[in-house]
Amino acid sequence: MIAGYAADAWFGDPRRGHPVAAFGTAAGQLERWWWADSKPRGAAYAAVCAGSAAGLGLLAERVARNRPGARFVLTAAATWAVLGGRGLAAEGREMARLLESGELPAARQRLSHLCARDATGLDAAELTRAATESIAENTSDAVVAPLLWGAVAGVPGLLGYRAVNTLDAMVGYRSPRHRNFGWFAARTDDWANLVPARVGAVLTAVAAPLAGGHARSAWRAWRRDGSAHPSPNAGQVEAAFAGALDIRLGGTNTYHGEVERRSTLGNGRPPVASDVRRAVRLSRLVGAAALAVAAGIAVVR
Repeated sequence: MIAGYAADAWFGDPRRGHPVAAFGTAAGQLERWWWADSKPRGAAYAAVCAGSAAGLGLLAERVARNRPGARFVLTAAATWAVLGGRGLAAEGREMARLLESGELPAARQRLSHLCARDATGLDAAELTRAATESIAENTSDAVVAPLLWGAVAGVPGLLGYRAVNTLDAMVGYRSPRHRNFGWFAARTDDWANLVPARVGAVLTAVAAPLAGGHARSAWRAWRRDGSAHPSPNAGQVEAAFAGALDIRLGGTNTYHGEVERRSTLGNGRPPVASDVRRAVRLSRLVGAAALAVAAGIAVVR
C-alpha cells in the first residue's frame, strides 16, 4: 500500500482510463437497465456492483498468491487506483486560487469537482465553506477509508470499498429517483465509513499542530459537534477540521433540489479563502498519518 500511496502522491489520477471512472460508467449503464422505484431492486443492484469489484480483487489476489512480485504490483496498483489524495489537494488549491482572485463564476463551476452541492448563487463565503467541508469529508472518503479497508481486507477491501463509495455518490441521494433505489447503497456506504470517519477525526486532531492548528480544539469540536450532522460520518471529520482550523462550518446546503439545514460545527470564525489552503495541508497530513496506521494494521494482519 505504501507504494500505491506514493504513486497517488506523485502522479495523481490518470487523465484517461481511470478504473474508478470505468466502474462508474458500467454501473451507470447497469442502473438504466436495472432501475425501479424499489429498495430490494436497489439493494440487488448495489450488491452486484460492489460484489463484482470485491470479487475481482479476490480473484486477482488468489492468482498472485504465490508470486510476491505480482502481489506487490497488484496491491500498489489497486491502492493507486482507489486513492484520491493528490486530486483532492489539487482541486482544493484551485478553489482557493479562484476564491482569492474573486473569480466566483469559475469557483461555482469548479465546486462540482469536490461535491454535488448546488452552487448556483453561492457567494464567496458559502463557496469557501463548501470547499472546506468537502475537503474534510473527502479526506475520509478518498484517503483514510480506502487505506484502512486495504489494510484489513487487502485488494478486495480496496476495490469493494471504492465501489461502495462510488455507488453512494451515484445513487445515494434522497432525490425522487433514488430515494428508494439508492437507499441500500447509501446505508452500505454509511456502514463502511463508520470506523474510518472516526479514525480520520482522531488523526485530524493528531495532525492539527503540524498544519498550524490546535489538537485540543479539534478533539473538542469533534466530540461536541461530530454527531450534529445528517450523515453519521461526514460530520465527524468536518467537525474535527473546524476545530483544528479554528473556524465554523455547517449551514444550509442544497443537493439535487433537496435542502439540508445543518447544525454548526466548531465555534471559530467563518472560513476565508486562505483556510481552504490550510484545509488542504491538513488533509495531506491526515492522509500520511492514515498510511502509517494502515501499514501497522497490515503488518499485524
